[in-house]
Amino acid sequence: MDRQAIAGAALFIAVLCVLPIVGVIAAAALGTFDTLAQLADTVLWRYTWSTLVLVLLVASGSIVIGAVTAWLVVTTEFRGRRFLEIALVVPLAFPAYVLAYAYTDVLDHPGIVQSTLRQVMGWGPRDYWFPEIRSLGGAALMLTLVLYPYVYLLTRAAFRMQAATPFYAARSLGTSPTLAFLRVSLPMARPAIAAGALLVVMETIADFGTVAHFSVQTFATGIYTSWFGLADRGAAAQLALGLLTFALLVAALEHINRGSASFATKGRQEGFVRARLTGLQAAGAQLACALPVLLGVVVPTVTLVLMGLRSEQNIFAPRYLAFVQNSLMLAGVAAAVTVTAAVLLGTFHRVFRSRLSLGALFVGRLGYAVPGGVIAVGLLVPFARFDNWFDARMEAWFDISTGLLITGSIWLMIGAYMIRFLAAAIGSYDSGLAGVTPNIDAASRVLGRSAWGTVRDVHLRVLRPSILTALLIVFVDTIKELPATLILRPFNYDTLAVHAFRLASDERLEGAAVPSLMIAGIGLIPVILLCTQIGAMRR
Repeated sequence: MDRQAIAGAALFIAVLCVLPIVGVIAAAALGTFDTLAQLADTVLWRYTWSTLVLVLLVASGSIVIGAVTAWLVVTTEFRGRRFLEIALVVPLAFPAYVLAYAYTDVLDHPGIVQSTLRQVMGWGPRDYWFPEIRSLGGAALMLTLVLYPYVYLLTRAAFRMQAATPFYAARSLGTSPTLAFLRVSLPMARPAIAAGALLVVMETIADFGTVAHFSVQTFATGIYTSWFGLADRGAAAQLALGLLTFALLVAALEHINRGSASFATKGRQEGFVRARLTGLQAAGAQLACALPVLLGVVVPTVTLVLMGLRSEQNIFAPRYLAFVQNSLMLAGVAAAVTVTAAVLLGTFHRVFRSRLSLGALFVGRLGYAVPGGVIAVGLLVPFARFDNWFDARMEAWFDISTGLLITGSIWLMIGAYMIRFLAAAIGSYDSGLAGVTPNIDAASRVLGRSAWGTVRDVHLRVLRPSILTALLIVFVDTIKELPATLILRPFNYDTLAVHAFRLASDERLEGAAVPSLMIAGIGLIPVILLCTQIGAMRR
């Protein structure tokens, strides 16, 4: 593969990545506005309000939990700190909708908590008030419990690199530790917090499983309802365009707000010396760090295991094995395709170093800001038109009906996954590629290697850990992906995520526990690797 072939493949990938955005804009403009007008008169403002409130609640909660716990594990010493420093990452393995199924079983009216209260206190169904888990607040809590690690990881890294001198200077001037943290150390870590909060916001607006299960009407559920419930693709595209605009606006505002701010590093100065906590202070730190792990990992895991045992489902039945096979096959192919695309884009920019290559890399990273449901609508509308046009031409010219070649195929799903998760693969690949100096490339070229030969024989060998990390990230994210899979999957083609969602939609929560546990188990793989890296860096 020569330079021209690499450039052509990279540009094709960039065009494919921008296609959903163009497709959504075109479908929204060409569709009628009758359904959208009806939605505006009824639920559109509710979609907008619920989405905004959900984003604010989840972002605020994630920032508070992530920043406070990161500060405690970096700057203080208390019993259990080493374990909790790693355990705080584990909730990343759980999709929010899995926690929603578990907590619904525990906290809903027939759940063990309310049933025990009624039995012990002798109350009737209308004799007491209990917080409703199926609510906007409940959805925000579920999302916060699984998304705060984004803020925690980045803020923890920022505090580890931060110079302790400004903090100790503030303490020497009589400022309390809490005020010194709030006024000095926390503002210095703002770029890291903002980056983590941006990831949280993107995941929140893209979520469908949690808000759908809790009957919270957001833009994500509105897209699905318009597509399947109202059978109006134009209205779905118009709602998708609104959600896409919101996502891109948040990313742009975060970039503008951060401006030229950068991470404050310690350089040659000393880092923080851990302050040993005792008594109530130690207990408070332990509680602050253990509570997110307890609520985000221990409670849902125990609940799902008990629910799965009550369901008496046979996970080795042919039907279940088909769900597992479909999920693993889709995730494996999507991971391979996505990482290959990331390698091509990275190589294109490394070889050419032009505005065009930089633009292609930017477009490749743009997919993470686009929710899965928006990508699905943006791909399905243009490809459905192409399939219908091609079928009509083939019937007119050769009297042959080709049917739907692309729409409803597995490859369209693979394309959606690639666009959605390409940014994660590019980030992992680029982080490793930064350690390969241009001199190595020059030496390879002097020895007769082509551009692709250098990638094949040098880069891929040196960057095996980074590539493996990218493969695992995309693999697990594909396993957990729900909205794009629901919209694009072929008829009667279910994955573990789809099967769990369908069972939960029918209120068969015990049945949904088994595929949910499988999804969480698979999600633990990259989290364990991440925890291993944290442990190695700590040593």
